[in-house]
Amino acid sequence: MTSAVTTAFGKAAADGRAALVGYLPAGFPAVDGAIEAAKVMAAAGADVIEVGLPYSDPLMDGPVIAEAVQRALAAGTRVADVLRTVEAVAAAGVAVLVMTYWNPVDRYGVRAFARDLAAAGGSGLITPDLTIEEAGSWLDAASEHDLDRVFLVAPSSTGERIATVTGACRGFVYAASLMGTTGARDAVSADAAGLVARTREHTRLPVAVGLGVSTGPQAAQVATFADGVIVGSAFVRRLLEAPDAAAGLASVSDLTAELFEGVSRKTR
Repeated sequence: MTSAVTTAFGKAAADGRAALVGYLPAGFPAVDGAIEAAKVMAAAGADVIEVGLPYSDPLMDGPVIAEAVQRALAAGTRVADVLRTVEAVAAAGVAVLVMTYWNPVDRYGVRAFARDLAAAGGSGLITPDLTIEEAGSWLDAASEHDLDRVFLVAPSSTGERIATVTGACRGFVYAASLMGTTGARDAVSADAAGLVARTREHTRLPVAVGLGVSTGPQAAQVATFADGVIVGSAFVRRLLEAPDAAAGLASVSDLTAELFEGVSRKTR
C-alpha cells in the first residue's frame, strides 16, 4: 500500500518541484491553534506536515522550537492531543507524520502507538534519536500497521551507515544538513548537497533536507539537489512572534507561500 507521504512526494516530483514539508509542535500555541496552523500551512502549499510530539528533553531542538515545546507541555499537551492533531490534519487531506523522540513512544507502548497513529490517519514517524539497532520493535509495529519510518542521516554518516539507515526507511530519508540543533540559519549548510548525493547512492527513496532552511531563496537552493525541503523553526518563530492568533496564522500562510514558490523554482 502506498502511503500518503509517498503519494505527496510523487506528486511534487511529477510537478517538477521538490516537496515542501512543514513542522509544528502539537499543543502550540494551543491544541486547536496548532491544528489551525497546520491546516493553513497545507492550504498554502505544504505537501507533508510533521506534527511534533512535545517532550521534556528535546536534545535536537534549538531555542525556538524548545520554547514552543515547553509552552505546549506547560499547557498540559499529551499524546492524546498529538493524535487528535494528526487526525484533524489528516482529515483535511494532507499527509501527516509525527516527529518524536523515542521515550514517549516507548512509554506509551510501541504497538499501541503504531495502532493509534494509524487509526488517526497518520502516515508514520520521524524518530531523530532512535538508532536502527534499537528500532526492532518499531520496525515490526510499523510493518504491521503499514506506517512509514523515517530515520536521519547526517554529514558525519559513513557510507556503510547511510546504507543501513536508508535500508530501514520508508516514505523518505531525512538528511540533516548540519550537525547540531534545529534552527533557522543565514545560509544552507555546504554539506547538504554532498550528503544528498551520498544518500542517493544507497536508496531510491526521496531524500529531504532539514535543519536550517527558513526562506524562499534557501528553499529554492535546496530544491536544486533534494527531493524535499523541511522547514520547522521558521514556522514556529512566526507563531511565537505574532501579536495574536489571527496574525500568527496569516504569517504562517505567507511563509508557506514563499517557501512553496521557492521549491517550485527547482532547476535541476
